[in-house]
Amino acid sequence: MVRGIAWLILTPALAFGQLKTAPEWMDHMVLQRGKSLTIEGKAIPGQTVHITFSGQKHTASTAGDSSWRIQLRPLPANAKPGDMLITAGKERIKLRDLLVGDVWLCLGQSNMEFSMSGEAHFTSLQPFVDRTLVRQYNPRYIGKGIYGTAFPDSMVRLIDSGIFYTGAWERCDSTSIRSMSAVAFYFAEQVTKRTGVPIGLVHLAIGGAPLETFIPKEALAADPTFTHKVRGNWLQNMHLPNWARERGRQNRGDDSGDAGPAHGYNPGFAFDKGLRRLTGNPVAGILFYQGETNAQEEARVEEYGRLFRVMVEAYRHYWPGAPCYFVQLSSIDSTKYRSQLWPAFRDGQRRILQDIPHTGMAVSSDIGALHDVHPANKKTVGERLAAWALHDYYGFADVPSGPLVQKAAYVAGKVIIHFNWAEGLQPAGSALLKGFSLDGVHPATAIIRGNRVEITTPERPAFVYYGWQPFTDANLQNTTGLPASTFRLRIEP
Repeated sequence: MVRGIAWLILTPALAFGQLKTAPEWMDHMVLQRGKSLTIEGKAIPGQTVHITFSGQKHTASTAGDSSWRIQLRPLPANAKPGDMLITAGKERIKLRDLLVGDVWLCLGQSNMEFSMSGEAHFTSLQPFVDRTLVRQYNPRYIGKGIYGTAFPDSMVRLIDSGIFYTGAWERCDSTSIRSMSAVAFYFAEQVTKRTGVPIGLVHLAIGGAPLETFIPKEALAADPTFTHKVRGNWLQNMHLPNWARERGRQNRGDDSGDAGPAHGYNPGFAFDKGLRRLTGNPVAGILFYQGETNAQEEARVEEYGRLFRVMVEAYRHYWPGAPCYFVQLSSIDSTKYRSQLWPAFRDGQRRILQDIPHTGMAVSSDIGALHDVHPANKKTVGERLAAWALHDYYGFADVPSGPLVQKAAYVAGKVIIHFNWAEGLQPAGSALLKGFSLDGVHPATAIIRGNRVEITTPERPAFVYYGWQPFTDANLQNTTGLPASTFRLRIEP
């Protein structure tokens, strides 16, 4: 832990002397291609700071408050590692082994955090683990691995002093890959294979975290619908997920202060401690796998889509136009996990696609685990996120999605359901199409007619449902093998 804290505060060459860079500048990092980059730091007032990197040379004069800032012109992708030299007077810093490519923010809760060491396909990668184009910033956070018990005093002192994430950029090798986000790794694996562009993964997921912690507090405060989420002591705020507040009390006690204790579940906390210091430089986009904590209460389910929009709009204030590709909640048995609301939650996530441009959703309900909230097959999830990025961000002609319902109409005694991404509709793993219902409870016989699905019924129902169980056997897919999303849709006359 001490070594990680040193990385957070100082760059390797800055343990002594007055020339410093901002803490996010480290050895082995990936710099975002194609956009201007800003480097900031400290030096003796009046000194001239020089930077040399990738054929560019820049200078800046240090201000009276010891600050300096230099902007690099946009750089093309470069898979050949380079060093950045920064000098002021007799002091020098060398940032080593830098690549230029695309930086993706990897956020969410434990399913994004789920490491490669436990992933279902990890052992098959063992002879080929080094990935020279993939780098990760994968810090530890205060409270990692601590569940229904109190934080030890050492952690309390750190988090109360403002330290939360601690770590360094790493190359993807046989050691670092074990703790790497499995979803993020397989995303990067697929993208680098197709594009040859280096990928930097900034992994800031927190096990059990609610959506609110990733949203800037000021964005919540400015929204009339959600301003109440940042009022008073967060442990006592009934507008926040109950499960998160309960875990907060277990970790920090029933704090009676005005705002409540420092904790990774506090609204805006993850943004402040991990993301805010990255806002001065560009990224390619956001990968997001979160929702289990917000899917336990009806009010939290109903508000999730709008809350997600607040987050994305806030991020696009700092990273204009950044795409956001997210994972829809998977399937799980409701008798051992409180997942009765998951079908409605998944349907709400589907509607995010219609509401927010440049978003993509990876469906995972077909690869859920009956009694485990952490399905081990993260390879498929990462590759489905990559399909969206390859289509939407990188401009490939790949089909990014399984069938997405468009509309349903009642015509001549049949409910006819239309889809986007519907070429080659077929049932997966069976000759029988499963998962459709006209009341959300009882299965309805459905058949595929070209790029549509039809259900014969003598009277017009109000809605048609698909995959409307916490653990669903729904099996509609398109010709690429990508599955259809859960949905509930009003039927048109």
